[in-house]
Formats: sequence, C-alpha cells, structure tokens
Amino acid sequence: MNDGADNVNDPNNWQIFSLPDADVQLLPNFLDVATAAKTFADLHAQICWEQHRVRLFGRELDSPRLSCWIGDDDAYYTYSRMQFEPRPWLPELANLRDRIALVCASKFNSVLCNLYRNGRDSMGLHSDDEPELGPAPVIASLSLGGVRRFRLRHKHDKSLGLTLDLPLGSLLLMRGATQKNYRHDLPKTAREVAARINLTFRRIIVAGETR
Repeated sequence: MNDGADNVNDPNNWQIFSLPDADVQLLPNFLDVATAAKTFADLHAQICWEQHRVRLFGRELDSPRLSCWIGDDDAYYTYSRMQFEPRPWLPELANLRDRIALVCASKFNSVLCNLYRNGRDSMGLHSDDEPELGPAPVIASLSLGGVRRFRLRHKHDKSLGLTLDLPLGSLLLMRGATQKNYRHDLPKTAREVAARINLTFRRIIVAGETR
C-alpha cells in the first residue's frame, strides 16, 4: 500500500501560506486515504480516551472533546492549569512520530491526541504557548477522519488570519513565531460530520535541557 512515503520528503509538496508573523505549511496528502482510514480506526480503538477538565473563567469544566496525552516518561504537560502525566507510546503513534519528525526536520517527544466525536465537539481559541514548549514551538498536526474547519487568528490584528478545511491524512505544520502571534480554534458545526482524530506532535522541554 502506498502511504505517501515516496513523496512527502519533496519540499515542493508543502503548501506554504503567506501569513505575516507566522510560519504555517500544509502537506495535504501525508497519508493516502486508505492508510489514513486504517490509522483512524486503529487509534480510535487503541487510545485510552478521556474527558479532560479545563479551567475557563475561573471554573473547571469538561473539555468539549476527548483527549489523551502520550509521550516520553518525562514529558509532563501543563494546560489550563492542569498537569498531564504522559501515557506510554503506542507502536503506531511512535511510528507516526518518527515519520513526521523526518518530514518536519524536528524531534518530538509527545503528542496530544484529540477525538472530536461529532460537530458539537470543538476547541476554543488558544495558543500552544505553554512555557515547557519553548519560545518558538514546532507543532505538527495530523488530521484523521472527518473534515473539520481550522482557523488561525492574529492576536492583535483582526484583519490577519487563515481558515482551512483539514482533509483526511493532511499534516499541518506550525512553527517559528506562530504561537506567539496567533490563536487557533476548531469551531462547532451544525453540519453532519464524521468523527475526527487530531494528533498534535510536540517537544516538551524537560528539566536540564537547553531550549
């Protein structure tokens, strides 16, 4: 089965967006349709999905999606004032991590797995700018399952932004000053949409490591 491995290393296959104060690229066919569909089914069954609690406007609420934090033993992550202990790597996720690290020329020690069960599940505007990600984090985001709309909005200039419908098997790369200058979200939709898994690979800077 061709999973796109022969083509993803070609830099001409990346779609580069002209977005001020950011570095955002999209590889639409990182995984072919059949491989992406199988990967979705495997991970949907294998990942230990949880409903994380988040703090919003001083209150603790259930996150409007299911998630799982996976990574190296020391890759602890604090989000919305909650600290998450990493679950161990699944073989299929470790394989994806290594392939994505190669095409993005970056190293990753963790992945946040999100499951959007239907159009009512969503992600509010935020930046992946926690201190343990460093000043210019590289975020590689793989989309599996249903197509959902992803939006980037500049923090200070409302005229600047980007809206993408992320297809099955696509890989979105955000790096440089993107998280410093932009917020992103995945809004609710009234349309009938299939369940979607989003894998955001990251590098947590652990104690004693240079940034």
